[in-house]
Amino acid sequence: MTTTIRVLVGLVALFFVVYGLRFALTPEPMAAEFSILAAGAPGLATVRGDLGGAFLATGIFACLGLANRARPWLYAAAIVLGTIATCRIAGFAIDGVSQRTLAPFIAELVMVAILLWGARRLPSL
Repeated sequence: MTTTIRVLVGLVALFFVVYGLRFALTPEPMAAEFSILAAGAPGLATVRGDLGGAFLATGIFACLGLANRARPWLYAAAIVLGTIATCRIAGFAIDGVSQRTLAPFIAELVMVAILLWGARRLPSL
């Protein structure tokens, strides 16, 4: 069971590190992939900084939790991702729900569950 949890948490961490780097290094195609209109240098800086930073932080927190067997890092990753998912609910209420907005929300909820499961079940130091 521990191996399964570690693999799943590791995949969540890998996803966020890879996507964070993609946002930071290739903001234009990532903005398009995420249906974001990044207007000029300020918009690209926002994609790089805000999205790249949030994705990288989440991935780094998950990596630190795994590497150091420190639950607080996994909780930190779950809080960042859970807050993002919670803010989507406001979008659903204001803008409506579509397949392109529901799928990431469900993925976020699954990843929060994995991170919380890992935080609760992985042996700590």
